[in-house]
Amino acid sequence: MTAGSERVVAPAEPASQPARQALRAAGLGERLLTEPAELAVFCSDGLTAFSELPLAVVVAESADDVVAAVSACDRVGVPFVARGSGTSLSGGSVPIPDGIVIALNRLNRILRIDPDDRIAVVEPGVINAHVSAAAAPYGLMYAPDPSSQQVCSIGGNVAFNSGGAHCLRHGMTSNHVLGMKVVLPDGELVELGSDHAEDVGPDWTGMFCGSEGLFGIAIEVTLRLIPIPEATRTALAAYESLPAAGAAVASIVRAGLLPVAVEIMDALAIEAAEACVKPDYPPCGALLIVELEGERSVVDAEAGRLDSLLLESGASEVRSTDDPDERALIWKGRKSAFSAVGWLSPDFLVQDGVVPRTRLGEALAEIDRMSSETGIRVANVFHAGDGNLHPLILYDGRQPGALGSAHALAASILQLCVSLGGSITGEHGVGLEKRGFLPLMFSDDDLELMRRVRQSVDPAELANRGKMLEPEGFP
Repeated sequence: MTAGSERVVAPAEPASQPARQALRAAGLGERLLTEPAELAVFCSDGLTAFSELPLAVVVAESADDVVAAVSACDRVGVPFVARGSGTSLSGGSVPIPDGIVIALNRLNRILRIDPDDRIAVVEPGVINAHVSAAAAPYGLMYAPDPSSQQVCSIGGNVAFNSGGAHCLRHGMTSNHVLGMKVVLPDGELVELGSDHAEDVGPDWTGMFCGSEGLFGIAIEVTLRLIPIPEATRTALAAYESLPAAGAAVASIVRAGLLPVAVEIMDALAIEAAEACVKPDYPPCGALLIVELEGERSVVDAEAGRLDSLLLESGASEVRSTDDPDERALIWKGRKSAFSAVGWLSPDFLVQDGVVPRTRLGEALAEIDRMSSETGIRVANVFHAGDGNLHPLILYDGRQPGALGSAHALAASILQLCVSLGGSITGEHGVGLEKRGFLPLMFSDDDLELMRRVRQSVDPAELANRGKMLEPEGFP
């Protein structure tokens, strides 16, 4: 180098470059998105309080695309998160800084319906309600029915072990998954379970369901189908208060009836539903929805007993119907409750705690006290049959400190659920939102075992890093 000359130093390569180069080398072409405007669509999910712009998005159109993307991430050590319809309510599909999103929306084929074996084989992007629609011509249906079933995808249902209003009798997603093909965090493609119920060996599908994406990405799922019931009858009962509706649930259980669904909505949730979808609910302090299904003779007999029980429990009005359109409108009001509160408040948080059925009244009374004390409105919608609470905490994010106050109230509700012998989540999952609450339920040894199991599958913790389990421990 001569005197006076300057050494030209190449600028440092951004940390993101090796990751993007690896993804481009995977042959993803236009299915790889890197422009900020394209990435912005994937920065959040149904819980909009959490948001992060991903490094890149892979819009997978085949299983090979998923394998290629995951393998590329493994080579360069880039964390990834799978995303279906983005309806998670715990921040479960929010990316992390310098992580990528693998979008599965286009993997939306129903590959096979087998009416003899009563199974459906589907890709992860298939919409929940579409499975039952495809099975209906064979007299079959898919039982799990989250409130978002018209838009949520099977892959997300598997990741969070979704339930729904009818899980009281039919159970959760894990009760209806027989097998799956999974891309492990190193890109290996494996098969878990089988296409029949009598599988042998460890229940790997049971472990994968509800793991929130920490063990990889399901790219094909074999679902159990059940016969469409011969008869279904839905009853609607109006009460002056939540405790009165809760007492009615206890009387139904004591009488030995086993409804397929038992749901409660409070006055604020009813107001929201009426403003949004106008289901013509009676004005009241609390609404109880009870559904029976089975053989027609059995349903007819149980419906008479149920109507009598509801009237004896103090209901001011009881409606009972087996008309499909009337039943659909009742459920439309209930299942629209989460989105409908947008008519009452610009922002809201939804919680997902669980309490024993015997302590429902106690929990609701305490939530009401907390709401009055903080001045924050709470709309209550819940699966009364299994004690799964969904308090909707209403706030205005434009007001200074409002979000923090809403989060504080949500935390108090979760602590309440655990103190009453319940859980911090029934079906929405831990995700980003509830990581710090796991120590309320589990010991240090329990949490360490969970981390060891996760690391045995994913030593680098690339699959949905930062969700549910923190590598450095919990806050």
